[in-house]
Amino acid sequence: MTLRGEAVTLRPWSEEDIPAILAVIEDPDILHWIPLIPRPYTREDARAFVNDEIGLGPHHFAIVVEDRVVGSIGMQVNDGGTGHAGYWCARSERGRGIVPDALRTLCRYGFDDLGLRRIELITDPDNHSSQRVAEKVGFQREGVLRSHLLHPDGRRRDSVMFSLLPGELT
Repeated sequence: MTLRGEAVTLRPWSEEDIPAILAVIEDPDILHWIPLIPRPYTREDARAFVNDEIGLGPHHFAIVVEDRVVGSIGMQVNDGGTGHAGYWCARSERGRGIVPDALRTLCRYGFDDLGLRRIELITDPDNHSSQRVAEKVGFQREGVLRSHLLHPDGRRRDSVMFSLLPGELT
């Protein structure tokens, strides 16, 4: 399935995307903000990601702009009708409205096609860029999940929970 936003296309991952993934994942900011990414991140990790051998489910997409993979966006869906969204974007593409467009497109798909009643996302309390993306799309800040995520160095960090309900998408 391919989804179209204003400036982005969201399409399924393919093995041809592995070099693009490897290039972007080397970004220290992505590794800093997304503690669940394996370190070091190998070609085998990228292959497992694109083939969904890590269990993310069917709603994960490459963000494509002008035939270039510039990021990732996806959503895991639980049995209660709630989606949990996550994303990353190449450093060179940040600040251009790409991720808000991709998130808006994914959320529209979640509400209209999947019948979701709630979409959540979390960010690190210090990841103000990701929080601005969520707010641009209409997500509401709900609160802080204390000691929520374990980081590779053994630290536990808080997360900020955001949610979006049908009718709130901007």
